[in-house]
This record gives sequence, structure tokens and C-alpha cells, in this order.
Amino acid sequence: MAQFDVYKNSGRNTSKRFPFLVDIQNNFLANLATRIVIPLGIAAVLDRNTMRKLAPIISYQGNELFLMTNQIFTIQAKHLDDPIGSLSDSRQLILNALDFAIAGY
Repeated sequence: MAQFDVYKNSGRNTSKRFPFLVDIQNNFLANLATRIVIPLGIAAVLDRNTMRKLAPIISYQGNELFLMTNQIFTIQAKHLDDPIGSLSDSRQLILNALDFAIAGY
């Protein structure tokens, strides 16, 4: 598992609106049993008035997705299957959204 890897969301109740999860946990914490993830929501079914600094749009696999920073959570690492991609090229955008959620800027 690596920081900014993307996984399919296997949650039965959430996977239609939030098909992917992005792992944001630093690799130094790889020995923990949990991973910190942010869901990626399908922009077409979510409110377009969402705060852009908190939930920026990210293009992934031809989809426009909101990074749902306000819905950050932890998940048991064993529930994350093989990564299907990476958002490492969106690193700064993700960090900016986290900074806004925590510090307000």
C-alpha cells in the first residue's frame, strides 16, 4: 500500500456514489492495521456547489470525481484490495484540501 493509491470502494451502501477510495496515509505508518482514506464521489450525482477547496474535482479513469475530504475515515487495511491506480500526480491538490479542512486555508 502506498500513499495516494486508489482502491475500489467495496462498501455495499456507498459504492454507487463513492466508487473509489484514495489512501492518504503516509508510508511511514505502514505497520498500522488501519489506513486513512478519502472517498472519491461521482461529480455527476453530487451537489456541484460543494466547496471546491474542501472537495476539489479530480479526473480519474475518465471520470470527474469530487475528493470528499469532509468524509475522511479510517478503514482496516485488510479491506483494501489491490490498488487500481494512483493519484500521486494530484498530491498537492489533496494536501491543499486537507489543509483547508484542518486549518481553514
